[in-house]
Amino acid sequence: MSLVTRCPSCATAFRVLPEQLSACNGQVRCGKCNTVFDGVAGLVENARAPAHADPPPARPESTQEPLPAFLAERPPPRPTLWWALVALAVLTLLAQAAFYYRAEIAAGLPMARGALEEACRALGCEMRLPRQVKLLSIDSYEVRPDPRREGVIVLNAVIRNRAPFPQEYPALQLTLTDEFNRDLVSRSILPHEYLEAGRARELLARGIEAGGEASFTLHFDASRTRATGYELVLFYPS
Repeated sequence: MSLVTRCPSCATAFRVLPEQLSACNGQVRCGKCNTVFDGVAGLVENARAPAHADPPPARPESTQEPLPAFLAERPPPRPTLWWALVALAVLTLLAQAAFYYRAEIAAGLPMARGALEEACRALGCEMRLPRQVKLLSIDSYEVRPDPRREGVIVLNAVIRNRAPFPQEYPALQLTLTDEFNRDLVSRSILPHEYLEAGRARELLARGIEAGGEASFTLHFDASRTRATGYELVLFYPS
């Protein structure tokens, strides 16, 4: 099978064998102007070659020779190791997200809690209630002197859980300030310190129910300070 290519310099069309194009990476020399050019790029269809060039012998269409390898379309690339690495990275991120939000997943999908607990036992972690402090708020609180004990202040507060799932009781950070709003003393108060002593273990296991609230009263010795203000903040210890 011969092909017809055209010289870009003199526009001469002539026949060329596929073996010639393959051997020289497609480079051919024009017999008229002696220009070397890309014969593959110059291939033309239905072009008339010089009269003296012998036409290729006719043969039935069903027996036409296949295109040379350098002209045939390459098959689409198969999936490579790169795609496998991408899939592995995605699975790793999903596993990390499931580990970090395991408490929220267990609260939202109780059916998944058993599998998460099994995974935690294997990894040496623990299943706790969710700790989304942004979904907690202090609905009301007051700090007042204790009328029965000098230098002791009484803290009354109500914590509301605005999450659609139970949450762990938070810790409290109570800071007393002076008249210039400078910190005088600050104290962290853990849940077992402000919950009812006889029910602390039960309440800690159950947490603050979804949409529920928890109220408490706490006494604090401020006899060594001259506090005029105070601030109460919720947080979860790391």
